[in-house]
Amino acid sequence: MAHFAKLDENNVVLEVHSVHNNELLQDGVESEDKGIQFLVGLFGGAWKQTSYNGNIRKNYAGIGYTYDPTRDAFIPPQPFPSWTLNEGTCLWDAPTPYPTDGQFYQWGESVTNWVAVPTE
Repeated sequence: MAHFAKLDENNVVLEVHSVHNNELLQDGVESEDKGIQFLVGLFGGAWKQTSYNGNIRKNYAGIGYTYDPTRDAFIPPQPFPSWTLNEGTCLWDAPTPYPTDGQFYQWGESVTNWVAVPTE
C-alpha cells in the first residue's frame, strides 16, 4: 500500500489516497509513476507519493501541506509567523525550544516564547 497526495495548482495538498500495491507494480517493482497514472485515471489532477515513515519527501503529506519541488518535500502550514523552516526536516521550529521542566506550555506569539498553561 502506498499513499499519494493530490495537489492543487499551488502545490497545496487537497487530499491523500492510498493505492494497493497491485496498481503500483511495474516489472515487480513499485512505481510512483504507475500509481500516479492510476489516480489520474480515476480522479484527474496532479499527484505526488508520500510516506508515513518519511522515506520520501521528508514528511507525510496532510491536507493543507505544501509540496515544495525544490526541496522535494511536503511542508506543513507555518503555525506562527515567528517560526522558521528547518531545512533539514522541512518542519517549523519555534524561536526558542520547548521547555523540558515537565510543565505544559503553549506558544505565545505576542511574546514569541512558550507560556505555561495553568493547571488546576
